[in-house]
Amino acid sequence: MFSHDLNILEFEEHSSEGKDWTAAFQKAVSRLEEKGGGTLYVPAGVYSTRSIELKSHITLYLDSGAVLEFKDDYENYPLTDVEFEGVVGKMYRPLIFADHATQVSVIGNGCLNGNGGRAWREIKTLPYNRPYLICFQYCSGVRIEHITLINSPVWTIHPLYCDNVLVHGVTIKNPVDSPNTDGINPNSCRNVRISDCFIDVGDDCIAMKAGTEQTPGRRPCENITITNCNMIHGHGGIVIGSEMSGSIRNVTVSNCMFQNTDRGIRLKTRRKRGGAMEFLTFNNIIMNNVLCPFVFNMYYCCGANEQDRHVWEKTAYPVDEGTPRIRNILISNVMATNVSAAAGFMYGLAEQYVENITFSNCSISMDGEGEAGMPDMLTHMDPMKAEGFFLRNARNIVFNNVRIYGAANKEIDMDATVELRIQD
Repeated sequence: MFSHDLNILEFEEHSSEGKDWTAAFQKAVSRLEEKGGGTLYVPAGVYSTRSIELKSHITLYLDSGAVLEFKDDYENYPLTDVEFEGVVGKMYRPLIFADHATQVSVIGNGCLNGNGGRAWREIKTLPYNRPYLICFQYCSGVRIEHITLINSPVWTIHPLYCDNVLVHGVTIKNPVDSPNTDGINPNSCRNVRISDCFIDVGDDCIAMKAGTEQTPGRRPCENITITNCNMIHGHGGIVIGSEMSGSIRNVTVSNCMFQNTDRGIRLKTRRKRGGAMEFLTFNNIIMNNVLCPFVFNMYYCCGANEQDRHVWEKTAYPVDEGTPRIRNILISNVMATNVSAAAGFMYGLAEQYVENITFSNCSISMDGEGEAGMPDMLTHMDPMKAEGFFLRNARNIVFNNVRIYGAANKEIDMDATVELRIQD
């Protein structure tokens, strides 16, 4: 048997005749905290519970066949202050939560069922923000391995202001139409490793974030490696932004597959966000049946204040600390097939171009029978169908052995604002 310090069954007397294990988990975690940490073992079985807060040096181990079924009576959840989309506010406490903890882990071959149906249906009427499935904030030494996560009320795994995070071998499944159910969202974290995960969700599969102009004490999200992941559905495979005010840098993505994601590699921001997306590499990626494989959008028009003039106006503004930057990016060895909207979409700000982007050894095959769609979210743009690369406000862009097959019109649609070098 797996070596452990406590077995949750030792606390069954606190479980309300097996129907509610919330108090049992609270007692078990408190006992481990008194001992200075340890492993809480959960054997096969179904355990109905509300939020569980872990403490330093505690590992929650779910054995094969163990399922935590989280209750959706959010009125009975404690409230806590957690950021959502860059804004601090009251949230129903995440289903698995830790705050200012060190060496905290959720591992094993069991399942966490977030039971998010009510949260999805009542997204506009719940008095507080929906709870994340797993959220560790201000933690170090985070480990999440091998477990299966399903039906998250909102973002599934959300490390926030954490250092040294490992997410490995995790399976995430949320319905394709479930709102805001992102897979893994590191936010203002350092030294993050994500590997060998399967992610099938209703929003972005993996999204890196770093706060907005409304976030106090913004911090960067940096030193991120993502490898050997399979991503299905969702609005994007690998997404950076639009919350990026603290900057997102030093990111390497390799050996991943995107299937039926709206976008593949997606960078999004807008005026007043500030910060930079820089020093990013993407290598050895296969995409199939995506709207647009590559998106660099600095006029992103979704979320709060999306209709404000500064979000969409195409004339130049003064450059200041609120002007975001996208620069120094290498994309290589990508094969994208059955692309329906556009081979690529790049729209820098009139005052701050996208710059220093190299595409090398990329093959994009368009689907002339696919439906028209928007490569990304911005105003005053028409849907596209089987178009090539659309480039505006971009400097020092390099295409090295980039092949586009089946474009309905131009393979490259650019204007005088674009500086492009083609190397075959």
